[in-house]
Amino acid sequence: MGAIFRVNVIEVDDLINTIKTIKKHKFGIMATSLETQKSIYDIDFKKKAIIIGNEANGVSEELIEISDERAKIPMIGKTESLNASVATGIILYEYVRRKLQ
Repeated sequence: MGAIFRVNVIEVDDLINTIKTIKKHKFGIMATSLETQKSIYDIDFKKKAIIIGNEANGVSEELIEISDERAKIPMIGKTESLNASVATGIILYEYVRRKLQ
């Protein structure tokens, strides 16, 4: 509770341009996608921006194309996708877990 007061939230009108600017500052871009064999456990999260798509459509093709890499959350069974907030929580947990090692 109250994390919203400690997390920097930035809203932009032009996401593509913003991603290009982030890349100019030497950040890598990872997009979530089911169209990859790479898992979030294969990603080096150092200096990385993460794009998470919605449950219905995922990340847009335009954002996938300008991303440096794609990754998915491995799942057992027939589940294809997760709620975007749940997926974000899992990915950020993995990011923090590695920082604590």
